[in-house]
This record gives sequence, structure tokens and C-alpha cells, in this order.
Amino acid sequence: MPFPNMDSVESILAIVVVFGALVFVHELGHFLLAKKAGILCREFALGMGPKIFRVKRGETEYTLRLLPIGGMVRMAGEDPEMDMLKPHMEVSLERDALGKVTHFLLDGPGSASPRAITGTVVRFDLEKDLHIVLDVGGEDRQFSVHPQAQLVKDGQEVQIAPLNRQFKGKTISQRFWAIFAGPFANFLLAFVLFIAIGLLYGVPKDIPYLGEVRANGPAAEAGLMQGDKIISIQGQPVASWKEIVQIISTSPGKEMKFEYERNGQRNSVLVKVAKDENNVGKIMVTNPLTYAPGEVLKYGASSTYEFTAMILKSLGMLFTGSVGLNDLSGPVGIFKMTGEFAQQGMAILMKWAAVLSINLGLFNLLPLPALDGGRLAFLAVEALRGRPVDPHKEGMVHFLGFAFLMLLILVVTWNDLQRLFFQ
Repeated sequence: MPFPNMDSVESILAIVVVFGALVFVHELGHFLLAKKAGILCREFALGMGPKIFRVKRGETEYTLRLLPIGGMVRMAGEDPEMDMLKPHMEVSLERDALGKVTHFLLDGPGSASPRAITGTVVRFDLEKDLHIVLDVGGEDRQFSVHPQAQLVKDGQEVQIAPLNRQFKGKTISQRFWAIFAGPFANFLLAFVLFIAIGLLYGVPKDIPYLGEVRANGPAAEAGLMQGDKIISIQGQPVASWKEIVQIISTSPGKEMKFEYERNGQRNSVLVKVAKDENNVGKIMVTNPLTYAPGEVLKYGASSTYEFTAMILKSLGMLFTGSVGLNDLSGPVGIFKMTGEFAQQGMAILMKWAAVLSINLGLFNLLPLPALDGGRLAFLAVEALRGRPVDPHKEGMVHFLGFAFLMLLILVVTWNDLQRLFFQ
């Protein structure tokens, strides 16, 4: 059985662009606030798994990874890169004009220049005091280390990270914003997408005027025109578009008297309401649109708020048991829906991308291990107790949380595949 709506270039391109944009914006939020706080960001990655593309600019390596799910900003202090240098190891040091170590050559004396100093590591501090002591010819010699010194092994350079460049070396406030910025960026993206929809396609107005009147539809055949103000339907006064929709949608197949105003004059006409496959009344008109900047901004804010509230309500139903795991969709289901929405036009796809972005932001704010919300929860505990949780214990909690999330993804992906191929 073929994968629905995945046989077109447009659908595949839409999936790549939408998910790439959501992940990119999320990670960009982390990246920008971490850089602002002075944290050394070692890698900005899109995707997971093996690297298929890499380029280094400044202190950061930008990578594209094989699996198109997720991404990360790897901050200094979050990985064991400093384990490259160990006591009793033979290293060579290269220094600048001021005598500070700029490169630690870890591949042995053969990799060093003639001017390098070679010896055995006695002790070192690359976080606070920035120095290293070498045994050089039986004599202990201490050298100052440049704060941007590089550890070099197998041709790869890794910049050291003094404590003031590490995530853990920053204030609780700085760490909070570096973490929170990722989900916040997703809400901001949704807001921008809704504004773009409003600017490009107009914002629906809840007023009793007709927008586009579709050719050959019931309203057009009855003589109604775009811009007509509906006064009443079947004698019932209407004051908003919602009231018009309510009356028509519940009157399929009926002939109804519309009183309307055009160019200052009142008229009336009989309209035979059609019905769709769901037995809902239709007269083939759209509501009026506005492109006013103020209305567009209001639409962006209200749509972001309304979808956030709706998704939060759905999450609440999941935790209370009103919605089960069988009702959830994973990556496969979301990919499929994105392909389907891509076939329905750019406006629909943009709205879907905005909703997905809100979903991603809210999901990451859940106080679960391995998610941004879980990391924020540990920061809250640190703020309350006045000292951080043991890094090893926190790391274990996040590892278990990540394993649980991977299991959850497998379960919902199995649900998607069953729905896709067996229903």
C-alpha cells in the first residue's frame, strides 16, 4: 500500500521545510540566548545520528545529521570533552607571544613543532585558574593557559571551556532563559506565521457581510453579491458572521428568506440552502476579510492563544485518561498529515505549521526528564535549595527520561503504521 500523499515532490518538500523550520527555530532560540549569556556553543545540529555535513564558523560547528528528527545545541560543560587531557599523559604545548598555551597537542611529540614544549602532565586546571604543570626533563614547570586554547587530537580541535563559558557556570537566570528560549521561539514562530497568513490571505471578520460569493452556488444563483450586508434570515435578525453560519449550517435543504442591504437599499431574496456530505447547510459564501495591520496583529496573537489553550486542554485529557495512547500520532502520522495539508494550499499548510510549532513548544515545556521543561524543573529545585542537584543524578534522570520518550515514540509510531496500513 503506498504512503498517502507522499508521491509528490510538493508533499515531500513541504515535510522537509516544515519540520526543518520548526527544529531550526527551536534550536536557534537556545543558541542565541546561550551566546548572549557567554556560553560556549560547541555545535548547532539539525537532525540526530551520524553527521552528514559539517562546517565550523568561529567557536561553533554547524552540522546536519542523518535522521531528520530533532536537533540540538551542544553547550560547553554538557559533555566529557575535557577528559581528552589526563594526568601522566605526554603532551606538547604551543604558546603565543605572551607565553600562554594556545594548543595542547595530544598525539605525541611527533605532531609538535620544534618550538613546542613537550612533557608529562602533572596537574592542570582548565576551568578556574587556567594553568597546567608539566614534568619537563625532571623539572615541574607551570604554564598559563589561554582561555580559548585548543585541545588537538587526531587532527581535530576542541576548544577548552573555562567555567565562565560553561552552562553550569552561569546564573540561574541566564540558564533559565537559555533553556526557555527554545520553546518560546516556537510560540514566536507560530505568531509570525499567523501574521503572515493574515497579511497574505486576509483576516476573517465577524460581521454580517458577505465575502466571496462562489459562482454557481446557492447564494450566487439567488442574486446575492460580495459586500451585501445580511439583515435577517427567515425573519431572524443577525449581527455577526457566526450567527449567519449557525442558522445556515443547521438548515440543510431549506429555502430561506434573506433580507439584505446593498448600496443603502434593503432587499430580500429566497435562497435554497444546499447540504454537504455531512448534512451541513451551505450557500457557498465566505466571510469578509480585512488586511488592516492592527487586525492582522490581533489575529496573530488571538490565534496563537486559542491554539495554545486547545492543545493544553488536549494534553490535560491525555493525563486524565480521557484520551489514550492509541489516539496519539507520532512522526509518521504527522508526516502524513503534513503531506495532506500541503495538497490543500499554502494557507492551510502555514496554519498547520503554526499549530505544530505551538505543539513543539508546549511539549518541550512539560516537566519531564530530557525535555526543556525537565531541565527547568531542576533549575527550580536548585533555586529553592540554594545549590544544584548532583550532576550525575540529574544526568541519570535525564537519561531515563530520554529512554522513556524513545519508547513512547515507538508506541505512537506503531499506532500510526497500524492506522496507515490496516485501516
